[in-house]
Amino acid sequence: MQGRTPRRMLLGAIGALPLFSIARPLAAQGVTLSFSSWLPPRHPIVENAFRPWMEQVRQVTDGRVTVRLLAQPLGGPPAHFDLVRDGVADLGYSLHSFIPGDRFLLQRAFEFSFLGDDAETLSVAYWNAFERTLRKADEHRGVHVLGLFTHGPGNIHTKPRPVMQPGDLTGLRFRVPGGHASDLIQALGGVPVQAPAGQIFEMLSRGVVDGVTITYEAITSFRLTEHVRFTTTLPGGIYNTSWFFVINEAKWNAIAPRDREAISTVSGEAFARLIGKAWNAADRAAIEQMRAAGITIVEGSEALVRAVRRASAALESRWVEAARGRGVDGAALLAEIRAATGVRPPA
Repeated sequence: MQGRTPRRMLLGAIGALPLFSIARPLAAQGVTLSFSSWLPPRHPIVENAFRPWMEQVRQVTDGRVTVRLLAQPLGGPPAHFDLVRDGVADLGYSLHSFIPGDRFLLQRAFEFSFLGDDAETLSVAYWNAFERTLRKADEHRGVHVLGLFTHGPGNIHTKPRPVMQPGDLTGLRFRVPGGHASDLIQALGGVPVQAPAGQIFEMLSRGVVDGVTITYEAITSFRLTEHVRFTTTLPGGIYNTSWFFVINEAKWNAIAPRDREAISTVSGEAFARLIGKAWNAADRAAIEQMRAAGITIVEGSEALVRAVRRASAALESRWVEAARGRGVDGAALLAEIRAATGVRPPA
């Protein structure tokens, strides 16, 4: 201790205080999480799922953790996983299919045709499958997964003509979200054009595409009623999409354990139910608005059902082989999903 006067020791202790403060769990001091959202601010999923979840987080942590929804997204929809992983935003969401390649190969299980007509049931099935089977594959490395979900059944919406028979798709250009929807449209003779939902209005109005694969809800949320004349549905959905809702892993681990535990009670399956209910309600409201706008909603013919089933079954078989390479029995997983939703694909 030679040369260490009491005054120097005191100054050294004071100088160490900021480091000690920084090292403490964030929630011990109170923390605000930044949330980058790319859907329109008044989108029903933002208003009726993400905002209520934000309030739930505040309540279950007694205000120690709050969430701030940013006025503008920090990047486009495909960038949001990496934005959160890299700490640019604390929270974010998007579709796995927006991210190219096989980075999220296993999540494609929830994109296939004939999975279900109810967003809540399918979203809960997704979360349960993640907990039981998919989490160990660690496809979401670098983030903590707060929620996984799907929307309601994906449909085909067109402007020039209704799609009733398999041949009606031939040569038509469709905006697709990527993933299974893209592969399916191509297999059925259409031309897939991948783009985020925010670009659909311009693409339809300028004639860049003839139609779009999307939910009922999106037709009204993205103001597409003037550019769509026909909607074709199939029991169980023509396709679906898988979504993630994640938090930066380092930020999550810095939150106090009791607050992480509290946040988990309103995430996972609870969040799947919340957002699934919101999407179901949005679809129901959209169907009424679409009919009022003069859009004709039809169910595809048996021939179209068979064509979609053949194409989808071939795509499922390819995926099952790929999933085996990541240690997952894809056929068993798809059977579990359909057992949970009560949907049996056509023979």
